[in-house]
Amino acid sequence: MKHIGTLIAVRDMERSKRFYKDLFGLDVELDSGANVVLTGGTLFLQTLDTWTGFIHKAESEIDLYNNATEIYFEESDMDNFLMKLNAYTNIEYVHPLIEHNWGQRAVRFRDPDGHIIEVGEDMRMVVRRFLGSGMTASETAVRMDVPESYVLNMIDDGEKPL
Repeated sequence: MKHIGTLIAVRDMERSKRFYKDLFGLDVELDSGANVVLTGGTLFLQTLDTWTGFIHKAESEIDLYNNATEIYFEESDMDNFLMKLNAYTNIEYVHPLIEHNWGQRAVRFRDPDGHIIEVGEDMRMVVRRFLGSGMTASETAVRMDVPESYVLNMIDDGEKPL
């Protein structure tokens, strides 16, 4: 078996397509009206009325605004993404930018239908940031609570730390 992606139900397909395009650069790969495949083929949008029909529930029984799941993205240029996010109107934050104890910066907010989205700093960038601050690979591994081999695997040949 192979995991293909995540499907989320949306109330307003056009609004959701704009949201995911504006913030994440995800284009529509396939649009069949009630079903949309976004760039990369791992995030799928489906109209709420279609989805509720498949699961034999009334729309009034469905609460899209929940705290049980989130859609996770990683971003290599976190500062630029945060500027884009702050410029987007009507963002409801779950929490502002935080730095986890392993050093990754992350922000959580809701999409137009209330689905939680987390955008975390690309882990390769976390490693580069620590190495660029003067930490050794061993110190970075301790700071991030990962094996040193993980840190070494994150270092691209020819790229300099930040």
